[in-house]
Amino acid sequence: MKRFIATTALTVMMATSAFAEGVVHRVAVHVDQNDPQVMNMALNNVANLTSYYEAQGDTVMVELVAYGPGLNMFVPGKSPVEDRISTMSLEMENLSFAACGNTLRNMSKKAGKDITLMDEATIVPSGVVRLIELQEKDYAYIRP
Repeated sequence: MKRFIATTALTVMMATSAFAEGVVHRVAVHVDQNDPQVMNMALNNVANLTSYYEAQGDTVMVELVAYGPGLNMFVPGKSPVEDRISTMSLEMENLSFAACGNTLRNMSKKAGKDITLMDEATIVPSGVVRLIELQEKDYAYIRP
């Protein structure tokens, strides 16, 4: 009887610990300022939270959403974090970048020509709407 109880307790402990490991976290990072410090802080947050969760045995999915003046972080030749975005994109499979289509259209109209974005950025119809969609999918919201 003692052996049965010990075996059952061990089985329950192992099953519980298996469920505790390997949690998937989802994080939306919001950038709406054309400020190199804010952009770098956002990228630092991404790197730090990824390192933390990976050290815990968990995974984390991160989407950085930029709109308004923050969209400049995705404009080649203008972005103060262009090299960093390229490097992080290659090193971190858990990271994606979303660019606001509304802002891009307005920037292009104001410039009188099409503005191109870095290849790493995926254009979404609206940055604000994208943040809402992510939060509705249980993404934690971070704004550096």
